[in-house]
Amino acid sequence: MRAMLVDSHCHLDFPELRGDLPGVLDRMAAAGVTHALTISTTLAGHAGVRAVADSAPNVWCTAGVHPDERGDGREAGVEELARLAAHAKVVAIGETGLDYFRVEGDTGWQRDRFRTHIRAARACGKPLVIHTREAAADTLRLLREEGAREVGGVMHCFTETLDVAKEAMDLGFLISFSGIVTFRNAQALKAVAREVPLGRMLVETDSPYLAPVPHRGRTNEPAYVRHVAEEIAALKGVPVEEVAEATTRNFFALFRHARPAA
Repeated sequence: MRAMLVDSHCHLDFPELRGDLPGVLDRMAAAGVTHALTISTTLAGHAGVRAVADSAPNVWCTAGVHPDERGDGREAGVEELARLAAHAKVVAIGETGLDYFRVEGDTGWQRDRFRTHIRAARACGKPLVIHTREAAADTLRLLREEGAREVGGVMHCFTETLDVAKEAMDLGFLISFSGIVTFRNAQALKAVAREVPLGRMLVETDSPYLAPVPHRGRTNEPAYVRHVAEEIAALKGVPVEEVAEATTRNFFALFRHARPAA
C-alpha cells in the first residue's frame, strides 16, 4: 500500500492551480497525498484562500500576510488576524516572518508585522507558518522575544543552516523541506536534511513554485510532494513509508485544529 503524505504548504488559490482545482485535487489523491494546507499571503486574498479550503474536506488554510507583501499598506492587527483564524478551516497564522532578500531600505515594518502575527497566534492558540530569507538571526530573535514557543510552528521551505534549524527546533518549531532539497546544487541543504530528525520534519511543495526534480521548471502542485519525501528517504537511508508516516503524524500534531478527512 502506498504511503500517505500531506503537503504542508501550497498556494491552491493562485491562478496556476485554482484554474484547475478539481484536477489538482484528483492528481493529489492519485499520488497518495491525502491532505494539504493552502497558505494565505494577503488580507485581500484571504477570502479566496478560505473558499478553497471550504471546498474540500482534506484542505485547510491559514490567515496571514507574507513578509514582503505591501498590498494597500493597511496592516492587520492582532484582533483582526485572530478573528480570521477563528474559522474552523484556519489552522495556523501565516505565512509570516522576515524577508530581507526581496525588500530594500528600512525593514522595520516587516518586524512590526511579524510581531503582530506572533501575538495573534498566541491570542488564538494556533501555530505559526514562518517564512525567512536572509533574515534568520532577526527571525529567531523575534520568535524568542514574542514568546512564540507557546504556540510553536514550522519553518517553511527551509534553506538555512543546521545551526538555524537547531535553534528553531529548540523553540518548538518543525523544519519543512520543499522541492529545493531535490535540486542537484542544493548539497548544503541535503546535508541539513540528513541531520534534522524525522520527528521534527514536514514536507511541502510551496506550489505552484519550486517544482522538484523530475518536474523542475514546470508548474508545481501538491501531488509532487511525494518526490520531496522520496529524496528525504534517500538522504536518510530509510523507506519512503517511514518519511510519510512521520511527516503526516507531525502535521496533525502541530496543526491540532486539523482533523483527517474521513
